[in-house]
Amino acid sequence: MTKLRAAITGIHAFVPDYKLTNDELAKMVDTNDEWILTRTGIKTRHILKGEGKGTSDMGAEAVKGLLKKTNTNPDEIDLVICATVTPDMQFPATANIIADKASIKNAFHFDINAACSGQIYALTTAAMYIESGNYKKVIVVGADKMSSIVDYTDRATCVIFGDAAGALLLEPTTEDVGIIDSIHQADGSGRIHLHQKAGGSLKPASHETVDAREHYIYQEGQAVFKFAVSKMADVSVEMMKKHNIEPDDLTWLVPHQANLRIIEATARRMGINREQVMINIERYGNTTSATIPLCLWEWESQLKKGDKIILAAFGGGFTWGAIYLKWAYDGKKE
Repeated sequence: MTKLRAAITGIHAFVPDYKLTNDELAKMVDTNDEWILTRTGIKTRHILKGEGKGTSDMGAEAVKGLLKKTNTNPDEIDLVICATVTPDMQFPATANIIADKASIKNAFHFDINAACSGQIYALTTAAMYIESGNYKKVIVVGADKMSSIVDYTDRATCVIFGDAAGALLLEPTTEDVGIIDSIHQADGSGRIHLHQKAGGSLKPASHETVDAREHYIYQEGQAVFKFAVSKMADVSVEMMKKHNIEPDDLTWLVPHQANLRIIEATARRMGINREQVMINIERYGNTTSATIPLCLWEWESQLKKGDKIILAAFGGGFTWGAIYLKWAYDGKKE
């Protein structure tokens, strides 16, 4: 029996218009362009502005663009999964809201929270629905309004994050393309180094938590950096070994855009050169669940059917993992 696989058959993204530069950040906190660029590789990041605008607004724009681009009727969609750590609200799921705004009426939808690994966790989950044979068109959205939980008085974190959304369409295929394998791991003890202190059931919102600025990102940079360098590289190398992929055989590494030094360290461990790595952190910063689809969207016109690609990510939790896929279509310029 021919194996059924999930293939990415379309991609679209949405990036807010407002661009926050390093020079502007230098007016908010004690930092400068050189300090930020040296430590993170980031020059600009995009921020969603406007009253009443949330993660679902970006996600819906990405999905509507995807449907139009792929000539897909919203009624054909069976499932929408949204990876996010900045949901519009505790409930309903942001995927519910995105589907409604994109006029998707015949699907079910839910969110996945795996921090910066959310996109690859969601892709693997979506692939399993496709592989079951019961689902024909699944949309995976990676979307985060990180500016909503960034403390712009904390120079260690405010320089890193931006806002964006990306959406991918998955469909079944029996060709030798699509998602071939995934490896996902987690270590809950890492939660002490990267989390949001208040706002959940453990520590509900109160005047005290707001005054203590506990609804923003808390990150111990050195611990996170050390763990991320090790684990993102380890899992990527493991995937290459598992499938006998030599460095020259790999067309692209698509890494989560957390920090340029982490990306470069991962590529070195894999034995690949910079030309094989998708990097756009300089212009967008860390958009959490949106970084990987943003890269695929920007490089889409260069992608060719059969390209061997590894997606790799590391995030709070700690969570990390990699996906090995073969690209399913020749990209075209929009």
